[in-house]
Amino acid sequence: MATRLVQINMKARDDSALGGFWAKALGWGVSSEGPGVTNLEPEGFVYPDPVAVCLDLIVSPEPKTVKNRVHVDLATTSAAHQAEVVARLKDLGATPADVGQGDVPWTVMADPEGNEFCVLDPRPLYRDTGPIAAVVVDCADPRAMARFWGQAMDWTLHEVTDHNAVLRSAKGVGPYLQFLRTPDVKTVWNRVHLDVRPYPGDDLEAEAARLRTLGATAIDLESDVPWTVLADPEGNEFCLLAPG
Repeated sequence: MATRLVQINMKARDDSALGGFWAKALGWGVSSEGPGVTNLEPEGFVYPDPVAVCLDLIVSPEPKTVKNRVHVDLATTSAAHQAEVVARLKDLGATPADVGQGDVPWTVMADPEGNEFCVLDPRPLYRDTGPIAAVVVDCADPRAMARFWGQAMDWTLHEVTDHNAVLRSAKGVGPYLQFLRTPDVKTVWNRVHLDVRPYPGDDLEAEAARLRTLGATAIDLESDVPWTVLADPEGNEFCLLAPG
């Protein structure tokens, strides 16, 4: 059994408005599976497909109080394209953000609700990822995270060092998943988290048990939902969705 990353879940005060921003930022289509939920995916996309990691925005009254431990990096193809993307996102409501990055070739920004993201300088590695180059997770130990997530999912581990671990779908398409060493300590529930899904025919409870043996911990929401909430070995919450 194995899972694969299918979407990013982002809490929002106004899921519709924030979804509109990200749809324009990514050039994706917008739909909704119900009140308080805005779903984004590429036009013509048939879910799930590793060519894209989708974005679900879920309404939440909880305020954003700390830097997100999960963010997206956007790909660009040239210096001119990077400048064009930054200018366009500012017009859509994004603002420059300072997370202590110093003088770097990428641009750190925040969406209209303050969620940090990066517009990367052009890099050959990301030439075929689509608009999202990478989903980046802050962590204390990239090697430990690579061990857990490398076994939790059937994605391929491309690089692992003391400072960085990088995975991508074994099919060689879509964005990368990066675990980046940072000194920040996790203090609150992540407003942005990963959603993973087992394959058709797999058993949800058996897969949850397998993930726990790898080092995940169960989180009881005390509510009846068709998915299972877990936390990885560093406490980052993620959802194990129904197989499909």
